[in-house]
Amino acid sequence: MTQLALVIDLNVCVGCQACVTSCKSWNTSGSAGALTDVRPYDENPAGTFFNRVQTFEVGEFPSTQTVHFPKSCLHCEDPPCVPVCPTGASYKRAEDGIVLVDFDKCIGCGYCAWACPYGVRELDEQRQVMTKCTLCVDRIHSTELPEADRRPACVMACPTNARLFGDVHDPESEVSTAIRERGGYTLMPEWGTQPSNHYLPRRRTVINIRDDELVRADNPQQIDVVPPAPGAKPRSTLDDAINFSG
Repeated sequence: MTQLALVIDLNVCVGCQACVTSCKSWNTSGSAGALTDVRPYDENPAGTFFNRVQTFEVGEFPSTQTVHFPKSCLHCEDPPCVPVCPTGASYKRAEDGIVLVDFDKCIGCGYCAWACPYGVRELDEQRQVMTKCTLCVDRIHSTELPEADRRPACVMACPTNARLFGDVHDPESEVSTAIRERGGYTLMPEWGTQPSNHYLPRRRTVINIRDDELVRADNPQQIDVVPPAPGAKPRSTLDDAINFSG
């Protein structure tokens, strides 16, 4: 059975928010929208987003790192949000494994949000329906778009190719290969939900530079500089208030 999902490379995500804005733009104008923004420019703004990027620091000073962690619906293979829905609005598609919400059936009770251990369901305050990432289902199956563009908006927008998309049940797919070769993992597997989305771990980068390589012998800023004569007074510079003598 096909299971479409995202694989996110934490090693190259720079937290630029391109995935967030592209997701908002596409879904607001698509079958899931319009996604409401409440008080967008006030002190306490609220909005409906399918994708968010959390940024935090890890480690202890001075050896700290900034981590950008994108998170959206993980399209679990055993989604706990589906069985708790009293109206059947939350469901998982058999043909591609995408978890969706039928807005015509949703009553905004919030049971699915309480059941989701990842906190990726949001109530649209204006429409009073529960919303979530759809993997841009109306985009990836569109016959009006070129084949190369039939990917989620967040994948298309990522400038560092940190987001991969494909069938994680196909062992030969790009996403399965990345998971297998680069140690891809799921979020909070102890919940038993079997998330389809995976993350590729950050890798420690070691820069091998010798001490003698830190000083350039052919510094272009020093090409036209005449070596000072022995015992000569240092030349004044505009940023050297101590030596400046006019």
